[in-house]
Amino acid sequence: MTKLSVNINKIATLRNARGGNVPDLLKVAVDIQRFGGQGITIHPRPDERHIRYQDARDLKAVVTTEYNIEGNPQHNFIDLVLECKPDQVTLVPDAIGAITSSAGWDTIKNQDYLTEVIQEFQRNGIRTSIFVDPILEMIEGAKKTGTDRIELYTESFAHQYSLGNEKAIDPYAKAAVLANELGLGINAGHDLSLDNIKFFKENIPGLLEVSIGHALISEALYLGLDNTVNMYLNKLK
Repeated sequence: MTKLSVNINKIATLRNARGGNVPDLLKVAVDIQRFGGQGITIHPRPDERHIRYQDARDLKAVVTTEYNIEGNPQHNFIDLVLECKPDQVTLVPDAIGAITSSAGWDTIKNQDYLTEVIQEFQRNGIRTSIFVDPILEMIEGAKKTGTDRIELYTESFAHQYSLGNEKAIDPYAKAAVLANELGLGINAGHDLSLDNIKFFKENIPGLLEVSIGHALISEALYLGLDNTVNMYLNKLK
């Protein structure tokens, strides 16, 4: 079964909108795991507009499943990850001030940089994953960095699938086949939802984990958080 890691950035966004501690980010993380979620993902950004660096530290004590921290490996982020020692770190090439992730790494151009960062995390017992587009050359480049896993950036698939284009899965399936051949673990995320997750999972061989936040939290406004988590789990079986 593909694991479901729930990104709780949107919970932090809601909390920060009013100040105080409602909703309680730590309680939500505990509840998601109690509901069956198999991991918690956060993506702290330099401006701390949703997840704060202190949140990353505090969550370490309550995440009992898998703890995944995403972000651009700038110095402050690297220091935070090494302090928190999550189960997994996912490297994302976010520009400062970006609203959300918009592209994967150029693993060829950034090979030396990624290799150095990945080795540092692996020396500290942290599994590494790097955000990539479904481009075969980028998958091959990822292998050369020494990363444990890749995370397929799925925005393009999600958009095209919503328009009825099921062929949008093809480059992702090919990327997954190559990743499996190269011995890379496969994660995926960005705009995956209840509408497309089953189709995506069925067509991606060896899919280990999906990280879902915006869609899941939005769907939970109507369906309830416990129910929504379990609807994803059922689709991922």
